[in-house]
Amino acid sequence: MHLSVRLTHGRVEYTMEKDLIIYNDNTGISKKMAPLLKGENINMIVTDSRRELMNLIMDEQTKLLLFDVEINGLSWYNGVEVLSEIRSRSIIPVIVVSAQGAESAKVMALNAGADDYVMVDCNPLELLARIKCQFRRYGQLVSSPKHTGHVYRVEGLEVNDLSRSVTVDGREVKLTPSEYEILKLLVQEQGRVFSISQIYEAVWHMQAYGVDNTIAVHIRHIREKIERNPKDPHYLKVVWGTGYKVG
Repeated sequence: MHLSVRLTHGRVEYTMEKDLIIYNDNTGISKKMAPLLKGENINMIVTDSRRELMNLIMDEQTKLLLFDVEINGLSWYNGVEVLSEIRSRSIIPVIVVSAQGAESAKVMALNAGADDYVMVDCNPLELLARIKCQFRRYGQLVSSPKHTGHVYRVEGLEVNDLSRSVTVDGREVKLTPSEYEILKLLVQEQGRVFSISQIYEAVWHMQAYGVDNTIAVHIRHIREKIERNPKDPHYLKVVWGTGYKVG
């Protein structure tokens, strides 16, 4: 385990090799998750300062953010605006932890850039599994090139698994870890139609249940980044009643 030294609010802290940030801990999720995170050598930093949050997400040690968008004294929409700002600055995975069970709230958070959305009363072991999945995916995306990777091309679209990068007609596009894994899955199996459940289970490594909107939002974000006309996609196509495919 690698340790690093960090100065926070005038105190010297020794942090582990990967940091998980919890912002706006209204749900009390930090207390619930602390023992499990410690057991996985994951350093947890809790903050309710927006300024500190923006500094932390730019720190290379930060690998994941847990975020309750229901900020004290502000509306849900203000929290979503903060989430959008986070996504505009960083591609780190963001898991929204919320007491809001409405599907519209989930879609709004995903549209703003969340990678995953869980209810605060979820099983802590399930949340830990989701955290580890996002850590693994982000680590693969930003790690040094691996010789085991491949380069996949569909006309002007290239997914380079050596450098974990995506280009369209030579122009690099920035995808979040979840978006990258979805696109790579579809590109490397060019022409094969994947159902929503198959995509979710292949990328999140969990049983798919009520994930239609999750996948639909991620697909829309990918199209906005790789397609000339996202409303008439050339690469990432829907097969009505079945799923999605590339090519």
